[in-house]
Amino acid sequence: MLKERTKIGLDAARKDGRIGGRKPKLKPRQQQEILQLVRKGKKTAADAARLFGVHRATVRRLLQKNLAA
Repeated sequence: MLKERTKIGLDAARKDGRIGGRKPKLKPRQQQEILQLVRKGKKTAADAARLFGVHRATVRRLLQKNLAA
């Protein structure tokens, strides 16, 4: 019964356009800026992470996702 109510609630939220999960730490514009800085060699991934106040792993994931695409 609990699973059913949870599923109904999640379906209703999706129908209203709400999605679950954590919000991204970096906005799309910030992500693009990081990609440009690192690709042009102006900043290392670690420097970019410090500049934007995120962990190095966040920048690494962003780079891997976008360099693979």
